This record gives sequence, structure tokens and C-alpha cells, in this order.
Amino acid sequence: MDRLGAMRVFVTVATLRSFSEAARRLQLSPSVVTRSVAQLEDELGLTLLLRTTRSLRLTERGELYLESCQQILQDIDSAERRVRGEDAAPRGMLKIAAPTMFGRLHVLPIVNRLLRDHGDVTVELALSDRNVHLVEEGIDVAVRIGELADSSLIAVKLGVVSWVVVASPAYLKKRGVPKSPAELTAHDIVAFEGLGATNEWRFRGGGKPVRLAPRLIVNSIDAAIAAAEAGIGMTRSLSYQVERSVTAGRLTPVLQQFAPAPSPLHAIYSPRRIASANVAVFIRAARDYFKEHPLVPVEEWRRTKS
Repeated sequence: MDRLGAMRVFVTVATLRSFSEAARRLQLSPSVVTRSVAQLEDELGLTLLLRTTRSLRLTERGELYLESCQQILQDIDSAERRVRGEDAAPRGMLKIAAPTMFGRLHVLPIVNRLLRDHGDVTVELALSDRNVHLVEEGIDVAVRIGELADSSLIAVKLGVVSWVVVASPAYLKKRGVPKSPAELTAHDIVAFEGLGATNEWRFRGGGKPVRLAPRLIVNSIDAAIAAAEAGIGMTRSLSYQVERSVTAGRLTPVLQQFAPAPSPLHAIYSPRRIASANVAVFIRAARDYFKEHPLVPVEEWRRTKS
């Protein structure tokens, strides 16, 4: 029997005076809640709760046990907060790394909020499209897009992003909308020559990638988007990079039915930073930010009214 888990169930039942309400609160089935309390009573050899069809109340021994359980659980929760650094006051330098454009659009607002709320914290925000080595480069926490290769790091998922092919409405009117990835070879392509970039674009279905001969190659995603908006050709980017252009009507997504599976977005940090108050406060701020500003799928974007 999971003694701590059973204690939490018992405390919830005793506090709410209801097995069914406790089940809803704990998101467990009523049978699991009932069985957990019964096993706890069997283990102790005591009756903790007196049940009738209309009421539920604690026995004298149950009152004593409830008080002890509450103290034990509070001590455990407090210990977990301390080891995560949640009870310490954040102060000093926090070094954060993030992809260039994503950092500017989404991480900087998180940092701004953190600095406003915590006057003793100083932040160094490094924006780069290469994957930094956290320990070697002294990075406290990094925001990373894609599957994680290093399983030794602690990862907190913040959302997902996806690849999207876009072109301006004027370009699509002139050259037509491609119906399949293979038709991209007949179009002008604007390629972003960033870290890990390739002229072979992969699509859903596991087929062969489409090899393209770009008409324009740039080393800045901002420049690639600007060229696409100007009608020079089609480009491929991550969803967050073109969301504003799409919702403003300057770009139009195409071939969405062939889009690859979304890539996860994580905040990652070394286990040695688990007790860092600065890291803990950044993670909380990031979670709050993405609750307010979720990274929604392309299909859920809404065009801005002009």
C-alpha cells in the first residue's frame, strides 16, 4: 500500500466529509478512494471514519490521526518546495538561453515580468539558434524546440510548435496553390540557411523528402519571412515565426494536411539546478505566460480584423 497516497486520500475525505467529493477532487474513482481508506484502517487496526447512508464523521482516533497526517503531509510538501528552491528568495544572476526569434517574441516577455516581480534578480538572456551546452557554458535554464537528446536534463514541457509552408496571397494568386509537396519543385523557394537547415523538406507520411532549389537563400528567418511577404516565393518556418504575418493576412499557410507532427517546446535545466530559486521562479513565470498565451495549432489561428 502507498501509505502517503492513502494519507492524502484520507485527509481529503475527512476534510470534505464525503467519499464522492474527495474522488472528484483527487480525480480518482470512488471505488479507489473507498478502498484506500479501508486499507489504511486495516493496516492501523482502527476505525477512522464512521459511515452512514446520510453522514460521515471521524472517530476520536480518526481525529488524532487526521491531525498527524496533515502535519506529515505539510512537512513533506515543505521539504519538496525547499529542495526545488521554491521557498528561497530569488536573487542574483539567472542565465537563460533561447532560440533567437522565439526568445525575442516569447522568452523576453517572461523575463520582463520576472524582473518586474523580483527586484533582486539579474538576467542574462542569450539568444542563439544553436543548442548551447548548459553546464559547460554556465547556462541555468534553456528553452529548446524539438525532441531532447540528453535525457539527463530536467525538462518542463511548455507547448508545441510546428513547421508551416507559407506564401503571400499575391504570390499564390499568380502562381497557384500547390496541392501536394511534390508540386513545390515548380515554385520559387525562399530558404532560411540557419542551424540544421536543409533544402530537403520533409512532410507527413514518411515519404521521401522534397529536394528544392531555392531562388533566394538568407541566413535570417526574419529576412526569409519578409521576402515571402513581398511575393518573392514560398518559405518554410516554425509556426510561432509566422503567426503574426498569417493572422494579419500577409502570408497564407499551404499544404497543412501534409505538415509533419508538431515539435515539443521545453524549458530544460541541469539536475544540479533543482534547488535554484531563480530557476524555479523562471519556470513558474514561463508556465503562467504560456497559460495566458498558448502556442495554438495553425488551424486555430484567427485572422486579425483590419
